[in-house]
Amino acid sequence: MSAKGQLSKQPPRGTSDWWPEEYKIRKYIFDTWRSVCERFGYREYLTPLVEYADIYRAKSGEDVGGRELTVFKDRGGRELAIRPEMTPSVTRMVSQKYQALSKPVRFFSIANFFRNERPQRGRNREFWQLNYDIFGEESINADMEVIQAALEIMLAFNPPQDSFVVYINDRRLINLVLEAIGVKEEKERVKLVRLLDKWDKMGEKEFREMLIDQGVGDTQVDGLMRLMRVGTEEQALSQLGLDGIQEVLDQTIHPVISGLSDLGYEKWLQFKPSLVRGFDYYDGIVFEVFDKHPQNNRSLFGGGRYDSLTCLFGERFPATGCAPGDETTRLFLEAWGLIGKLEKKERRTRVFIPLLDKSLMTKVMMLAGRLRGGGEVVEIGLSEQKLGQALEYANKKGFQKVVFLGSQEVSRGVYVVKDMKTGAQEEFELGV
Repeated sequence: MSAKGQLSKQPPRGTSDWWPEEYKIRKYIFDTWRSVCERFGYREYLTPLVEYADIYRAKSGEDVGGRELTVFKDRGGRELAIRPEMTPSVTRMVSQKYQALSKPVRFFSIANFFRNERPQRGRNREFWQLNYDIFGEESINADMEVIQAALEIMLAFNPPQDSFVVYINDRRLINLVLEAIGVKEEKERVKLVRLLDKWDKMGEKEFREMLIDQGVGDTQVDGLMRLMRVGTEEQALSQLGLDGIQEVLDQTIHPVISGLSDLGYEKWLQFKPSLVRGFDYYDGIVFEVFDKHPQNNRSLFGGGRYDSLTCLFGERFPATGCAPGDETTRLFLEAWGLIGKLEKKERRTRVFIPLLDKSLMTKVMMLAGRLRGGGEVVEIGLSEQKLGQALEYANKKGFQKVVFLGSQEVSRGVYVVKDMKTGAQEEFELGV
C-alpha cells in the first residue's frame, strides 16, 4: 500500500493477469491439451488446491517439496500446502479406490499450481499444467502411449517438423552408474540425481566444479562425467561397461523407441542417457520434450514412470504420466510463430480397440491413430484380452463402438466395428 493508501494495481510477483487477448492463447493451449487427451480416452478429474504438506515433502525433491513449498496451518494445527504439482495428489486420489477401478485407469487434469521460486523466463510462481497419467498397467505399452500422447500434443499445434525432439532414458541406467561408483545409500543417491538434473543448465567445467563443491569425490565425479557424455546405446554399453545396462536397454528403451518409430515418430526420438528428470519418485522410463528453436532452446515438459510413489499411500501399483506446462508451451508457440485461434472440434463416438493378440500392438496403435486423426475418441487395450473380457470392459466403460482387429481380420485386410447398442457389425478395409 502506498503512502496515500492506494493499493497496488499489479498482481503479486510471479503471477499474471490474463486479459482476454492473452486468455484466448491460454485457452487455445488448454483446449488443444484436452482434445488430445479425450481422443486417447483419458477422463478429466480435479483435486483440491491444498494438500497435506507431507505428500510433497516425501518425494517431490528439495526444491518443489521443500524451499518452494508454500505451507500454512489450518485451525486444527495441521500443515497444509498449496499444490506445487499434481502427481502426488492424483496418486493419493487413485489410491483411495484403486482396487475398485477398471484398469488401466486413464486420467487427466488441467489445473493451476504455485511454487515459491524466483520468477524467470518460462517459470512463474503460479502456473498451469496438463497432467495425464495411466494407473494399473505395468507393461511398456503404457509408457509408449504416454510418450505418443506427448508427441500428438506437440503435433496438434502444427509446428515445423524439426522444431522439437523427445529425449528418452530409464532411471535404472542412472542407478546402475551410481551403484558402480559406490553410491549405496538412498539419501546420497537422491542428492546426486538432483545434481545431475542440472547438467543441461551449465557447461561441463561448471558442472564438474559444482560436483566437487558439493563434496563428491574424484572417482565419483569421473564416473558421473562419463555417464553425462554418453549419447548412444552403443556408447552406453562400451563406455560405461556395466552389468545390467543391456537388460535395461532391451526391456524398456529399445522397445519404446522402436515401437514409436514403427508408428512414424522416429524423427522426433533420441536416446539420452544423461536425462534424469528432477523428481525423486521417477523409477523407470523418463522422457523430456525439448524445443530446438535457437531463441528458446530449452526443456518444455516431460514425464515418466513412478511406481514407487504409490507406496506412500499404502499399496504399490503401476503409474506413468506426463505434465506439459502452459508457460513453456506458450514460449514454444511464440518462438515458432504458431499462436492461433482455437478451432472447436466436434466430439465423436467413443471407440474401444482391444488388444486381442499382443503381436498386433503396432497395428492396433496405427489404426487408433488413423481413427483419432478423423476426430474419433479412441481408447486401446494395453494388455492382451479375450473377446469376452474386451466386450465386458467396453460395456462397463460405456463405449458405443468396439473395433475387432485379430489375426484373422489382419489376414483378410479388414477390421470389424461392432455397435454396442444394436449388436450390428460392419467390416472396413484395414489399410495399415
